[in-house]
Amino acid sequence: MPIKKEITMEIRTAASPKDFKHYTTERLREEFLVQGLFVPGKTKLVYSHIDRIITGGVMPLTPIKLTAGEELRAEYFCDRRELGVINIGGKGLITVDGKDYTLEAKDGMYIGMGSKEITFDSLDESNPAKFYLNSAPAHFIYPTVLIKREGEAKEDIVIIQDVNKVELGTLEESNHRVINKYILPGQVESCQLEMGITELKPGSVWNTMPCHTHDRRMEVYLYFNMPENAVVMHYMGEPTETRHLVMRNEEAVISPSWSIHSGSGSQAYTFIWGMVGENQDFGDMDHVKMTDLR
Repeated sequence: MPIKKEITMEIRTAASPKDFKHYTTERLREEFLVQGLFVPGKTKLVYSHIDRIITGGVMPLTPIKLTAGEELRAEYFCDRRELGVINIGGKGLITVDGKDYTLEAKDGMYIGMGSKEITFDSLDESNPAKFYLNSAPAHFIYPTVLIKREGEAKEDIVIIQDVNKVELGTLEESNHRVINKYILPGQVESCQLEMGITELKPGSVWNTMPCHTHDRRMEVYLYFNMPENAVVMHYMGEPTETRHLVMRNEEAVISPSWSIHSGSGSQAYTFIWGMVGENQDFGDMDHVKMTDLR
């Protein structure tokens, strides 16, 4: 079966918090909102100058090869990059340099720098996989790993352990949630990329509240598992200069290091968080008091 090489990459520049204060709603959406990630048979990538993260989506109907494109000036996509993947669709297949990995819904992968041939496919065209991607520049080759939520650990398969499932919040505060850590030190090693999934419990709608910033790394959120008529009000900006974006199912938002990143939905939802930057200390946060928000 022929392998498609079609790839679309959008370039976005960094944003200053001084300029951010004057953005209209339309400008906010142009700079930070990522829409249309999952188009049948297509690959869409957004390259942000903020810590050089690439966010993207692949929804294959037939095999799709991930290529570097002219924007990266590289021989292949992971020539100088590492890649994290989480599947939010039907059962899929990722082939890395000839080795096949099967991903169920909410399974993930870390693909190390130096991996040359990366191909995405769906095992059922009527229920295609939706591969969500985060990629960052890398300086060291870490092993490629399949990340499963349950099953048996093997040489290149990691099972998310209970220690990396953190339950936070309360129903009374509308923020009862479970954080599932996929890529981070001690579980799946990487150069700078961290990824995971946060699942809100029924009746809870708030994430990351009370909020924080982390000046040493940026973050991208992908909201999903939302019905068509549901929305998330995503709050961003400096703690005393907050703005909001109205977000819908399977849309992502880019959050600079100086910005809070918090949301409240019309009902419970799930989101993927991905971080890149100066350090990998998950607890390195600058917490913001509720009384200081503006």
